Amino acid sequence: MGIWDKLFGELVDIVEWVDETRDTMVYRFRRYNNQIKYGAKLIVRESQVAAFVNEGQLTDLFMFPGTYTLETKNLPLLSTAQGWKHGFESPFKAEVYFVSTRTFTDRKWGTKNAIMLRDPEFGPVRLRAFGSFAIRVSEPATFLKQLVGTNSRFTIDQAGEQLRDMIVARFGDVLGESKIPILDLASNYDELGKFITSRIGSDFDMFGLKVVALYVENISLPPEVEKALDKRTSMGIVGDLKAYSQYQAATAMEEAAKNPGGTAGAGIGMGMGMAIGQQITQGAGAGQQPAAPPPVQASPPPIPQAQQYYLAIQGQQAGPFDVPALQAKARSGELTRETLVWRQGMAQWLPAAQVTELASLFSAMPPPIPPQ
Repeated sequence: MGIWDKLFGELVDIVEWVDETRDTMVYRFRRYNNQIKYGAKLIVRESQVAAFVNEGQLTDLFMFPGTYTLETKNLPLLSTAQGWKHGFESPFKAEVYFVSTRTFTDRKWGTKNAIMLRDPEFGPVRLRAFGSFAIRVSEPATFLKQLVGTNSRFTIDQAGEQLRDMIVARFGDVLGESKIPILDLASNYDELGKFITSRIGSDFDMFGLKVVALYVENISLPPEVEKALDKRTSMGIVGDLKAYSQYQAATAMEEAAKNPGGTAGAGIGMGMGMAIGQQITQGAGAGQQPAAPPPVQASPPPIPQAQQYYLAIQGQQAGPFDVPALQAKARSGELTRETLVWRQGMAQWLPAAQVTELASLFSAMPPPIPPQ
């Protein structure tokens, strides 16, 4: 073996990448002037793909783990592109990109602005949502061309903002189409995550990426709406408000009795004494016929107020009008069966013909002439 062969053997390149960052998706191997020696050793590890780029053109991919000797038989496309006829005896210039194909987990997504939806029970509502997703590179060549470009190091955070926006856009569309009531969303988080994952597959394919899993962690209402919902829930749990008020009063008296020295305690104690006295009096007179209450002078009930209605005329609110005024509008044609009306106590606007008190206004009127 000659001295030059020995020196050549000692200077053989080792082209490899050991990821210690946990967030790097692509790393460009650094070599002065991009000169890689003929016969260099390329080490591709598990969850890695090595890509050769020559003069801005992707020429060869090493998709499987192992150690490769960079020579003509392992780089057929590069050798053809260069047209080298001397077997790569001199160093050749090329860029080596290592692409991580492992799964990047615990990536967060969330809505920047509230999503407007129509709920069948609560009407129009605004919802916010957030969760997490896992992603990996499925097509290294497409990923390098579409997102990485010439970056020497490309991290998951550099693509994160665009990926999150794509997920949120699809999430709003899927949530609106599902028409799931708000109170039933919590029981459908898993189904929503799987459905969104299948829907966004084509969006990520164009970048050479694949969403492995997507999780919906929370869907929430605005704080003021949540407070109102909590009050409604509290009323449902309390049930009988009269019994609950009595319980609260008894608890307050018990707490006041523990502090008899205070002014409040004296007042409560007096009230308790009066209540006990009334109970004793009622008990003592239980065997006697109670005295008849004094006659109460009868008074006429208050005059009922006439119902006032609002009308929706040409997209504008008009009114209020009483029933005689509505009769005149019905005769003039300004009020029809389809005119939307509302009064206090109604949950929503309804056509006049569907309101019991107004249906009689149209009984003597013929229906509209059907179209020819």
